[in-house]
Amino acid sequence: MTHDLTPSDSLGGAIMSQIEQLATYSELANGLSRRYLSPEHRKANDQVGDWMQSAGMNVRQDEIGNIIGRYEGTSEGLPAVMIGSHLDTVVMAGKYDGMLGVTTGIACVEELNRQGKRLPFAIEIIGFADEEGVRFQSTYLGSRALTGNFDTALLERKDEHGITMAQAMTEFGLDPLRVGDAARQKKDILAYLELHIEQGPVLESENLPVGVVTSIAGANRMLITLEGVAGHAGTVPMGMRQDALAVAAECILAVETVCSEGDNVVGTVGKLTTEPGAVNVIPGDVQFTLDLRAAKDENRIKALEKVSRLMVEAARRRGVKLTLENTHQAVSVPCDDNIMNFIDQAITESGWPVRRLPSGAGHDAAAMAEMVPAGMLFIRCKDGISHSPAEDITIEDALAGARVMFKLLSNLDFSS
Repeated sequence: MTHDLTPSDSLGGAIMSQIEQLATYSELANGLSRRYLSPEHRKANDQVGDWMQSAGMNVRQDEIGNIIGRYEGTSEGLPAVMIGSHLDTVVMAGKYDGMLGVTTGIACVEELNRQGKRLPFAIEIIGFADEEGVRFQSTYLGSRALTGNFDTALLERKDEHGITMAQAMTEFGLDPLRVGDAARQKKDILAYLELHIEQGPVLESENLPVGVVTSIAGANRMLITLEGVAGHAGTVPMGMRQDALAVAAECILAVETVCSEGDNVVGTVGKLTTEPGAVNVIPGDVQFTLDLRAAKDENRIKALEKVSRLMVEAARRRGVKLTLENTHQAVSVPCDDNIMNFIDQAITESGWPVRRLPSGAGHDAAAMAEMVPAGMLFIRCKDGISHSPAEDITIEDALAGARVMFKLLSNLDFSS
């Protein structure tokens, strides 16, 4: 079914302007960082809520901190197509990761409202509160709460300042005892759509503005703690040391070695801290993170088992205590075939060839797919760079993504 909708060419400029505004809500003076339940998160939610309201939506914030705008269909109370992404960022982030999906959704609804159009389903735009997991080391907090899969044990997890998630929620004005109220009913959501920058180089290398995501890679995140013995750098013989950092070095090289063996597994140690951290003291305590991903779950699990075994061996050999804590685990998720076909059609009708590709990054779509049909549209980004201030897209590609999303909304048919 086609609803004969044509978007305005001004959508690209509106999207880019809103993204620039959101980039000003940062905890850092010299870069973008916006963590879950921070004052900057509050500012982003308030701003996005204002834009949603101006676009013709009814707006609310749910019990986990997601900001949601609803545009009714041809009659009130119809099931909704949900369009969204996240509003939190990594440290020293780019401007488009997450925010592009939210602002594009708002722009599409604003265009529908300007044209006085209603569809045979409601549209809900959602800015998820936490996808990156930076503050409490657990991803998809917003989308897992919405799908009813939030682990309440996480409420006691502490950030780097010793503040629990429950405390942070209370300070934000949320009630941690009511987080379960954020869960939605499956019958009320027809599908979930997410537009996102590719975060990779494929589309740019093939001179394509858009692509269809086929699947989202599975992932494990771990926090590894090593407890050795601190000592004087000049007086403890090399053969008698219990150097936690030396073990960490072996562990990190094990990650690189195992993930380079050809099973399309990627592994990253993104954060490492040492104590006491003095130039003339043997490191006694070390913590570091591990992020391990693969499109095929069996390859990821095999790699994780091998890496863990090599870490245990390195720690035992050097007399250092090793603790492995699994902070996040997600299986690989295929996108919905029917939604992918609708995205294919929207891209073709917009004048571009269809390119299907997997996502090596995690997205809220992976959590949403556990409850409803989910699909993703990728937009090319400059040099494939993401999670960096160098992250960039063009206004032309922002408009291309909005046109495809608008056409997709025009074509969606849930009557069969």
